[in-house]
Amino acid sequence: MPANKKYLTPSPWQRFAKISAAILGGLMVTVTFHMALASWFNHVAVIITSTFSAFILWAVLMVLAFLGKNGWKIWSIYLLLSVALGIVFYFGNQTHPIV
Repeated sequence: MPANKKYLTPSPWQRFAKISAAILGGLMVTVTFHMALASWFNHVAVIITSTFSAFILWAVLMVLAFLGKNGWKIWSIYLLLSVALGIVFYFGNQTHPIV
């Protein structure tokens, strides 16, 4: 049974934006989230835990990217989250440097 046409994305650019945001944007947010955690907490424990939690978070972010109507809006949200988590990572390294 084919999919209902009203639920499919008609534009190839929106499809590209959603797929790239799901794969690359979700990965960027996942990596910066775990880097920010590692800069504030025990980095060894965060790295060990991230083997499982990173995959789960990435899968959730992939699903969320396809639930949105506009792929470029999802990209902007993921980029803003990555920048915010990058700032948290930067200040975490300034206050808790890894020796």
